[in-house]
Amino acid sequence: MNVLYVEYCPRGERSRTKKLGEYAISVLQAKGAKVERLDLTRDVPDLFSPERLSVYYRRNYAGESLAPADKALLTRMDAMTEQLMKADVVVIAYPMFNFSQPATVKAWFDSVMQKGKTWDMGAGGYVNLMKGRKALVISSSGGAYEGDYAFMEHSVTLSKVDLGFMGYDTKVVIAAGLNMFPEKEAEIMNTAKKNIDAAMI
Repeated sequence: MNVLYVEYCPRGERSRTKKLGEYAISVLQAKGAKVERLDLTRDVPDLFSPERLSVYYRRNYAGESLAPADKALLTRMDAMTEQLMKADVVVIAYPMFNFSQPATVKAWFDSVMQKGKTWDMGAGGYVNLMKGRKALVISSSGGAYEGDYAFMEHSVTLSKVDLGFMGYDTKVVIAAGLNMFPEKEAEIMNTAKKNIDAAMI
């Protein structure tokens, strides 16, 4: 089983998200998985500049052949897309930032959600080209966004939509309320690890 581990944990070893992500990877490696890592704090995705977006639409929507200079504008996006396409399973770990995904994680999704690569259009509508593959999203948050506050959670919900659109069977593990309930941090983290065990493929 080939696993792509995508992490965005700018606090490094102090990151509770990183601790959970590394735990998940250790479980998968114990089962014989081959893991490739992508650290988004070091390998930062490109954004859609006007030039890059124009080239992407010309190639992926209009089917045009690109000149080398234009093709070079999509090099990083294409590399990240190919990296994802080689994996049977993708594990994505990041903290919630301001009620949503960190901008770098959103940029990664924008890079890999390529028409004709990970999704497409058919006579019946959208086609999920990554169907049959699995994803695990691991996230942490200082607050707990459930019940009356569920409307504020746009982090893992967005990841589930993005991954589902591409066809992934997606599971989510959240360590929520870590700052709200500091006296319960160990309990929250242990529960998250148990949920990771239950979610493992």
